[in-house]
This record gives sequence, structure tokens and C-alpha cells, in this order.
Amino acid sequence: MQVESYLFFEGRCDEALAFYREALGAEVTFLMRYRESPEPKDIPPGAEDKVMHANVRIGESTLMVSDGLCQGDPNFQGFSLCLDVADEATAQRLFSALAAGGEVQMPLGKTFWSPCFGMVRDRFGISWMIMTA
Repeated sequence: MQVESYLFFEGRCDEALAFYREALGAEVTFLMRYRESPEPKDIPPGAEDKVMHANVRIGESTLMVSDGLCQGDPNFQGFSLCLDVADEATAQRLFSALAAGGEVQMPLGKTFWSPCFGMVRDRFGISWMIMTA
């Protein structure tokens, strides 16, 4: 069994994919647009060029993403994605990249469980925890 996250960007998926490519080195391994759907009745009006489904590899993990129903701003609450990185320099670089246009919730610093831990909400509203082991 495996648990994978599926994020719905409500019309901003292409923008999010470009951001995560730049900020995290994310790689899109699969992408299907609504216009490519074998079920055209399921296409939200005006969403033909929006992302119906994509797989995104970040490090050794895969996220699934979509534009969902394209109903406006995404609403991500009640969870965080955690990046466990090898060193403090990488943590700082990724934290700064994710914070661009977002909001720092807890600056990077030493904690009792990590020599370098911080929390940030990115420009799409996704909360991230960045830490080193």
C-alpha cells in the first residue's frame, strides 16, 4: 500500500507546475489536459486546455495534481507537505524558493528534532515543512 497526495489547483495548475519546476526541480512525468479526455462530458466549461491530471516527481516522491473543477483559488487546509533534505544549504535554498510570494510560518532554525527546520506557505496556499535529519 502507498499513500500519495493529490492536489487540486482550481485553474492554476500550469502556474503551479512552472513554480515547482523552478523552486524544487520538480519533473512532470505525465500530463493530460481536459481536451484529451476520453469522457468529454466531464470537461468543466472553458477548461479544455487546463490540466485534467498530472504526475509530478519531486525527489523520490510523486504528487498527483489537477486543475480540478477550475472554480477559482485553491483551498489547501489541514495538511503540510514535508521535504526532508540532506543538508542545511539545500534546506535554505528550497525554503527561500517556496517562500517567494508566500508566507513564512516558522523561520528555519534548530529544533530538538532537527538541526534545521522551518515552515512556509507557498503562493498557492500549500504549507511546507522543510527539515534536515
